[in-house]
Amino acid sequence: MGTEVCTMFRGRLVLVLFLVVIFSNVFVSSAGSSSRSFLTEGLNPQAKIAGQSRSEHAYATLLYGDEFLLGVRVLGKSIRDTGVTKDMVALVSDGVSDAGIRLLEADGWIVQRIELLANPNSKRPTRFWGVYTKLKIFNMTDYRKVVYLDADTIVTRSIEDLFECQSFCANLKHSERLNSGVMVVEPSRDLFEDMMSKVGNTYSYTGGDQGFLNSYYVGFADAELFNPELSPEIRKARPKKMERLTTLYNADVGLFALANKWMVDASELRVIHYTLGPLKPWDWYAEWLLEPVKMWQDIRVTLEEIIPGTGQGRDPRTSLITWTLFLIPLLALSYMKRALLLQIQKDLFGLASSGSVFFTYARQLWYKYKPGATLPTYSTLITAIHRDPKDANGDAGLSCVVPNYLGISAIAVCFFTLFGSLGLAAFLIPRQVMPWTGFLLTYEWTFFTFLVVFAKYLDYVYSWGRGTATKSLSVAEEISLYSTDKLHSKNSVSWDTETSTYGIVTALVALLIPALPRIFGTTAIFARAGLMVSGVFLLAVVATYSAEKLAVHWFLKGQNDCSYLER
Repeated sequence: MGTEVCTMFRGRLVLVLFLVVIFSNVFVSSAGSSSRSFLTEGLNPQAKIAGQSRSEHAYATLLYGDEFLLGVRVLGKSIRDTGVTKDMVALVSDGVSDAGIRLLEADGWIVQRIELLANPNSKRPTRFWGVYTKLKIFNMTDYRKVVYLDADTIVTRSIEDLFECQSFCANLKHSERLNSGVMVVEPSRDLFEDMMSKVGNTYSYTGGDQGFLNSYYVGFADAELFNPELSPEIRKARPKKMERLTTLYNADVGLFALANKWMVDASELRVIHYTLGPLKPWDWYAEWLLEPVKMWQDIRVTLEEIIPGTGQGRDPRTSLITWTLFLIPLLALSYMKRALLLQIQKDLFGLASSGSVFFTYARQLWYKYKPGATLPTYSTLITAIHRDPKDANGDAGLSCVVPNYLGISAIAVCFFTLFGSLGLAAFLIPRQVMPWTGFLLTYEWTFFTFLVVFAKYLDYVYSWGRGTATKSLSVAEEISLYSTDKLHSKNSVSWDTETSTYGIVTALVALLIPALPRIFGTTAIFARAGLMVSGVFLLAVVATYSAEKLAVHWFLKGQNDCSYLER
């Protein structure tokens, strides 16, 4: 009877999940096409027309695809918050969708479509496939001077004084190397064509544009330091040349991570650059690792909803995926609750037709479903029902031997399921959701997947235990056993409580891990990583102990239930 209900439940659950996934996929795909209609409505009337310049100076950035779209939006908001009136120009390749372009225009960017420049270096990181396109800022001849900012930067204070810089300005990092994430350039057709003629035979230590510029601007490390305090007269008298920018204009988050502090007065910072390779500030988990990411997120939440569904950096497609991911486990769990009620109903019908075991079933249901009631511990039951191999009647006794490898198999299944659940959550959850949203979805899907898979394993162990029972007790022995005072022992624990206790403790330890840095007030990335590694070790210990105990618990329960219920 229980097997039929489980089979029916699993079949219906799979059907429900299948329909929900199909439903979400259909609407997610339609969201991609319908987002254009969203983005064609409600455009900011103050937004500048694509390609139309209004000032001789401009802020510029580069966008290869929609992956960095949110970064450009936050960058633009940080620039506007400083009260600038100069143009903001986004150079976009054909990898940026029409919806993304309309969104940038609504945010006030002047969008200019460009073709990608091929990277001539065969030995380069994969993500550097189009970085030479950045050199096209030197060909923005509609402007007298351009301040270029990477999409993973934010402006914290006005940087209008950078337009007073000389013909080429950048910041030194890694000793004598210039960083191309923040630059001031004077566009020139001749300069750009000269660069293009040397791209193929100029060494690049990075395999990208930054290495090329270091080789092209020979002697940049010896350039004078840009001083915005100089008077206009002195500045005009100086020859056109290169100048170095201070750390204030390109504060490297990577260096902050090493020292856990800025190399300059934090209140004086002008530009923050999130340079940690593939880890970007729009990744929801970045804030749990790096303290400065909070500044980026604080700007993100102020993004206006100029277009419906895009406030705080959201987009309709990601929002639909997020809600779908949130609802699927809840729908599945609610259906499991309904299946539990069906199980109780079937047990009640079984009681009516069970005849001689009516009272036994009644007592089992009473102690199984009555709040606060308990069943005897299975260690107690084993002691109570264990007999000699041959009793007085010549019957074989009950065998309660636990296989030696049961604990090891339970631990292996536990960790395989745990890592698989985490991997599935990481694969499903969009990277650019809000930090708390990503955190909650990760736990929801990890717990849900682990619960479903490991519960199936325990169900198998339970069946395994039933199969190893060599002898059943008589009905009279069952009723006699349930009539003993041991049934109401204060030290006894019901199977529901015992299983739930192990699960709750393990879940609480898992919840504690990301909270450890905040509990101890740790901001250094390596100290945070150390605390989280310690938390993972503690979780491994708790999970190992719980998995082994639960496997033995359900194996013995299967043996005992078989003994009670066989006729």
